Amino acid sequence: MQDLDTCLLAEPWKSVSFGSSRFMAKACFTDTGYALLVSDLSSAWYEQADALVVQARSQELNKRLKAPVSSFLKHLSEMMCPLLDGAQTQSVSFTCEEMPSKLSIRVKSELSGLPFYWDFRCVEASVPMVSRHLLRPLMGMSLALERQSQELAALLLRKDAEILDYREGGATLSRGRLETETFDETTFLENFLSQGLPEVCGSREGMTFTTNLQHLYKAIIARELRGRKHQESGDAKNHDPASPAEPEEQDTSGPEPQQAQAEDTPREASPAPAAEVPPSPVPAQTQSSPVLKPKRKKARGLFS
Repeated sequence: MQDLDTCLLAEPWKSVSFGSSRFMAKACFTDTGYALLVSDLSSAWYEQADALVVQARSQELNKRLKAPVSSFLKHLSEMMCPLLDGAQTQSVSFTCEEMPSKLSIRVKSELSGLPFYWDFRCVEASVPMVSRHLLRPLMGMSLALERQSQELAALLLRKDAEILDYREGGATLSRGRLETETFDETTFLENFLSQGLPEVCGSREGMTFTTNLQHLYKAIIARELRGRKHQESGDAKNHDPASPAEPEEQDTSGPEPQQAQAEDTPREASPAPAAEVPPSPVPAQTQSSPVLKPKRKKARGLFS
């Protein structure tokens, strides 16, 4: 279900009408469930259904239809996705009913030649969910558009300087209608606030996510998800007990000279290869004895 929530987060908001009511909505369908988030900018409603919920509701609303859960989910996706993309299907009808803290979206269509009914039973979305799916992305989009406006204004100023250089060099326009006034950012913003803003904030225009805004939303979310994945991978590495620990400070004092000599001398004196070494354990006194001087002439093995 976490993957389903991530999938829904990556989907951009789209304008949609359920019957005579207009909303913003986003949906995600997989082979094992779906998630739907709807808002009218006053409230927000949400439903997440897994395979068990889909199977139970399909038996409740469509007693004559028997099909795998994946088939019902595919049909629901084929009904909802075209509507979110702005396409109208004559064979599918949507109606909605708003109740206290609930929103029911009823769908009527056909599946395999038989009537198919479905109810999206949404409950009121939590504040963190609305913030994650709407508020925070909108803040990021606002900052991105502000940065874009600043860069465009700087580009226009450079273009004006370039045109002025051409004019001072004697260049003239071949078509007078192409001549423009020198760009002034302050005047432009004042004119936009007094003339353009009322038109943009007209009747219900705030619920319209244009194609460019949808692309910007997806880019903002994709960057956020990459940052979250990188942070989670870093946290998992720091807290994973199986991950290699930091190397401990090694003892640089080294073994005592006499003990080192005792360990190396028998290996040099042994004529037998390593494979023929007897498997008997090393006696305790061999490890504890600080000085061990085996006789070189009579040595026949490592433990002789």
